[in-house]
Amino acid sequence: MLCPSDAVFARVDKDSSNSKSHCFGDPTMYEKYWQKAGDKTTIVIPGWQSLSYFSDVRNLCWFLEPEFAKEVVRLHKVVGNAITENHHIVVGTGSTQLFQAALYALSSQDASEPISVVSAAPYYSSYPSITDCVKSRLYKWAGDAKRFNKDGPYIELVTSPNNPDGSVRQSVVNRSGGILVHDLAYYWPQYTSITYPADHDLMLFTVSKSTGHAGTRIGWALVKDMEVAKKMTKYIELNTIGVSKDSQLRAAKVLKVVSDSCKPSGSEDECFFEFTNHQMSTRWKQLRMAVQKSGLFSVPELPSQFCTFLGRAFEPQPAFAWLKCEQEIEDCESFLKGNKILTRSGKHFGFSPKYVRISMLDRDENYNLFVQRLSKILS
Repeated sequence: MLCPSDAVFARVDKDSSNSKSHCFGDPTMYEKYWQKAGDKTTIVIPGWQSLSYFSDVRNLCWFLEPEFAKEVVRLHKVVGNAITENHHIVVGTGSTQLFQAALYALSSQDASEPISVVSAAPYYSSYPSITDCVKSRLYKWAGDAKRFNKDGPYIELVTSPNNPDGSVRQSVVNRSGGILVHDLAYYWPQYTSITYPADHDLMLFTVSKSTGHAGTRIGWALVKDMEVAKKMTKYIELNTIGVSKDSQLRAAKVLKVVSDSCKPSGSEDECFFEFTNHQMSTRWKQLRMAVQKSGLFSVPELPSQFCTFLGRAFEPQPAFAWLKCEQEIEDCESFLKGNKILTRSGKHFGFSPKYVRISMLDRDENYNLFVQRLSKILS
């Protein structure tokens, strides 16, 4: 999940000024594939289409476009990363809105105090600000799940693969009254091996991380409990009176092209996930070489696993690198900024400032310059 105020990655500071002209965290790496795809994802929407608020009044999520729902189900079946049967699909303006809708739906309206919301550190840095931004009396941020010891109900956010460190995660709070929300934004074959089809009660996905179309602002939730799905739909109704039909139709076309490219029967186009997996593999090799050459940094070593979709084993290659400054460097963000590399400090993720988060998804020009500068910082 991404929030523009939080989505900061390593950016080379080309003119050494502290400019905010860049939208940090953009998955612009994906442009290369979609440029190659040409007009396959082009859609034309006539002026008379999509006038109504309603998409399908028979559906629990009445603003969910049927074509988008069909392509979501199809893509999950093609990749094998999630079970859609016996789940309700709720569409949102990105998974950030769906996260807020989930908190609303899982909270008790009659509780004497807000329900605690936790996630194991290092956690996604926008969780605290999104949870507390409206100072709701229904829920509140309660910090690191590994340190949570309060009696009573709670909501635990399980991000897997995790943002920022790419680790595969399970819940860590072992107490009664817990409700789990699984953020699976990065559970796609370009980032990690698909080892099983996820079948959790509430799962969040987004096109920004699956296909790179962050600007389309579309995410979806797979929800087992009908009442929870109804409440999430109600929240989105109150918040934005539904979700853009135009964006859903574009997202549906994109998902269709992805699924078509990866059909077993073969396609003229290279499978989207094969292409992007190769891109990520190349970038991680470059980063590890730069880290080794410098001698001042380290990145996590994550175990290789067999991917049922790609049919081979590979090490995780997360969308973000969790870089640690070694030796006597205590503030890694400031140290790298002094070397014209802008990052986001580990302190924003509930962790040590010796760590920073670095995006692996920028355009080749910027990424290559970043790796070049990092490798020249010698111990």
